[in-house]
Amino acid sequence: MSMSPDYFQQLFNASDDPWSFRTRWYEKRKRDLMLAMLPRQRYQRVFEPACANGELSAMLAERCESLLCQDLNDKAVTLSQHRLRQLPHVRVEQASIPEDWPHGLFDLIVLSEVGYFLDAKAWHQVIEKTLLSLSPEGGVLACHWLHPIDGCSQDGRDVHSALAERLHLHRLVRHEEADFVLEYWSRSPHSIDLAETFD
Repeated sequence: MSMSPDYFQQLFNASDDPWSFRTRWYEKRKRDLMLAMLPRQRYQRVFEPACANGELSAMLAERCESLLCQDLNDKAVTLSQHRLRQLPHVRVEQASIPEDWPHGLFDLIVLSEVGYFLDAKAWHQVIEKTLLSLSPEGGVLACHWLHPIDGCSQDGRDVHSALAERLHLHRLVRHEEADFVLEYWSRSPHSIDLAETFD
């Protein structure tokens, strides 16, 4: 089964930064790698579900015209809103995926450290909604921890295997280390927007 909202409530009750996103070099380096893997300098509309306290969101905001962030937990939403409060092109809302998936098309959807908190059925629904929400040149950035997590029915390999099987997109980049896997998928087989090379 997918992890209960109470699981995340307990984590955020204990800490404003339950995964040490702000302080661990591992997390900072991983975010830098994620942003470096994006083939386009800027994206028009970006969606980041499960934004937690907004550390990755702040970096994504520098690369887009519009960013929608969601999180299941009310405290995470408050923390992200505070973190991003000076960025008028960013919106943070409380929502659960796949049930509260937003409307419209996105040029980039970021699925970071979220898949294994869902059961396989819910994760497959997220993948389906991701495909339906991608713009014609849209991309998907996915990153997940590879080690087992207590209480989770999936691990990072399960999550990325489902992406490989169900996304039906071009995988442009794959980076794997002992602790995590990071992939970028695109509707386009090109690693960059060719029009940008002539700007």
